Amino acid sequence: MGKVNVWVRRIDVVLTSLMAIISALLLAVTVFSHGYYNAEEEVDKIVSYITVMYAVSIITLVLAIIGLYGSCKEKEWALIVFAVGIILCAVFMFEFERQGLANRSKVSENIKVIYLNMLPLNNASKSDIEDLNYIQMKLQCCGLDEGYLDWDYNIPTSCLCFEDSVNPCVEAPKNSGLFEHWDHDQPVMIYKESCLPYLIDKILFIMDFIIGTVFGLILLWISTVMLCIIILCQLRRNDNTPAIIYSSEAKTGKYTILTDPPEYI
Repeated sequence: MGKVNVWVRRIDVVLTSLMAIISALLLAVTVFSHGYYNAEEEVDKIVSYITVMYAVSIITLVLAIIGLYGSCKEKEWALIVFAVGIILCAVFMFEFERQGLANRSKVSENIKVIYLNMLPLNNASKSDIEDLNYIQMKLQCCGLDEGYLDWDYNIPTSCLCFEDSVNPCVEAPKNSGLFEHWDHDQPVMIYKESCLPYLIDKILFIMDFIIGTVFGLILLWISTVMLCIIILCQLRRNDNTPAIIYSSEAKTGKYTILTDPPEYI
């Protein structure tokens, strides 16, 4: 059995430990998300995503522990299990990346269809109105497609524009419900832009962030696999060189000289 380079082993231990920490954090986030959505009785909507997150976090955590054991104890079977398992996980995540990039353009269209089906907003459900009010306050916008006109007369207070607003504002129409309890002479300012473009940009940004994070994890996994293969090659290298023994008899040699010349016919 060959001797493993100490720096190769140290780098492998550091990267594999980092992978284990990330897997543990992902598992903790998955457990927290599962409990949160279960309490909100919305876990059925994301059960497939929760299952994938559980599988990826637990499998990579177990493989990282096996890889650390193989690297520290120089166990070939553990290093082989780690390398094969991480390669399979990387292939699975590459497919996830490919589907995410391929469906990126479809996401915006699906979002438009989902939210435009809420129109007219006067007939939207109570839960949809609450969600939209939250979106309007967070993204500083009003309405979905045509701005505040989507609300007709019943413009909600979530459309009110504040002094520190980043997005543009416009004066609310005089016949809107906002003036019913407004005693000041100053105009009521509301957000001018509709929320749908901001919402799509926000979701695509989150999607791009997830895809980039997954790509970074894949690079980390591939790095640990390469180091694992290097360690396996060093372990299987034969560094035991047999010793050469010299003797006085080998120098002089035990030979006899032929005194009789050969006979030629």
